Amino acid sequence: MKPPAKKKKTEDPELEPLCCCEYVDRTGERNHVAACLCDCQDLDEGCDRWLTCKSARPETCERILDTVSDRLRIPWLRGAKKVNISIIPPLALLPVFLHVASWHVLLGVVVLTSLPVLALWYYYLTHRRKEQTLFFLSLGLFSLGYMYYVFLQEVVPKGRVGPTQLAALTCGLFLILLALYRAKQNPGYLSDAASNDRSLIECLNKKGQEKTKGCPATEAAGSLNNRTPKDEPKGYSRMAAGSPAKVKEDWCAKCQLVRPARAWHCRICGICVRRMDHHCVWINSCVGESNHQAFILALLIFLLTSLYGIALTLDTICRDRSIFTALFYCPGVYANYSSALSFTCVWYSVIVTAGMAYIFLIQLINISYNVTEREVQQALRLKTGRRLLCGLIVDPGQYNRGFLRNWLQFSTLGTRVGQPPAEDIV
Repeated sequence: MKPPAKKKKTEDPELEPLCCCEYVDRTGERNHVAACLCDCQDLDEGCDRWLTCKSARPETCERILDTVSDRLRIPWLRGAKKVNISIIPPLALLPVFLHVASWHVLLGVVVLTSLPVLALWYYYLTHRRKEQTLFFLSLGLFSLGYMYYVFLQEVVPKGRVGPTQLAALTCGLFLILLALYRAKQNPGYLSDAASNDRSLIECLNKKGQEKTKGCPATEAAGSLNNRTPKDEPKGYSRMAAGSPAKVKEDWCAKCQLVRPARAWHCRICGICVRRMDHHCVWINSCVGESNHQAFILALLIFLLTSLYGIALTLDTICRDRSIFTALFYCPGVYANYSSALSFTCVWYSVIVTAGMAYIFLIQLINISYNVTEREVQQALRLKTGRRLLCGLIVDPGQYNRGFLRNWLQFSTLGTRVGQPPAEDIV
């Protein structure tokens, strides 16, 4: 008789209900919020090395950060809730930086130049560790809210913005949030319970039989392979669905499933995504087949709303000047703190908008050539793509069907109910 399995350490605290200040830590032990500064050997070691003028080991710093993120909690019903430490820096530092930048034009240049550098450094740090972070999502949402707050507090009272203009800007802000909410939904995750894929592998392992009796997945794959190739894109090399070598090539060992064409495994999310474009840190999610349209829509609405808000602000603080002229030459803008803060926020918005405009341009180019960002990076790495305009355009040519048909296919992403197109057959 099989002995009963021992209960995990993390299950023991569930026998007794947690109070509002208690929680189960990452080691599975019951802990209290008041003991957040107790028994931290890594922190003690780091302080000792700092006092003796010795550099702390990188692994020690990582353990300290993990311990701090695990113990940073707020009291809640049925146990203290964990607070993601990555959402705090934007909330605390962004207003401070913008207010400091509004003191003088030179401080503004230094601060507004250092902000993108710090953001890129943090992106490189988290991207190298292949871990999720809410820093950029928190920075984006808080930037939207704080820019809107400054607009209401400093720009609207000056009397140059009418109710219709304010309503249009507010409507654009809500549309951005709705589009972001939709883009945060399921990007097209491949379920590991894909019975057809599993049955396909079982059938292909049976002594090289092309069609095995009682294997519906093999029959379906065979019927798909008999399709006429007239709808296939130029340069598309058909791979037989019954090829064991191809199944092994597209088998994801981590997700335990067969990936269709253009699907990739995201090392940050830890799951395969259908027609994966890239992992976007601004929404803390992948951009794939099911949310790519919402992602493009969110970028478009953001660009229009941001440009409109910048134009309204510059028209208020730099009157009788064109928008482009006022952006670089606005005499007396640092005469009072209100206009200086508004002008600093304008430049911050311009920097963010320029970055989002570049992403939007790359997305439009990729859609026009029916290629994903993941495929572009792979083509550049393998040197298999055709590069145009100094590398701004990369066309692998595998799925390109022409401008109109590419956009038509993009407009129908995530709405396929029947059989997938020929390019998605493995």
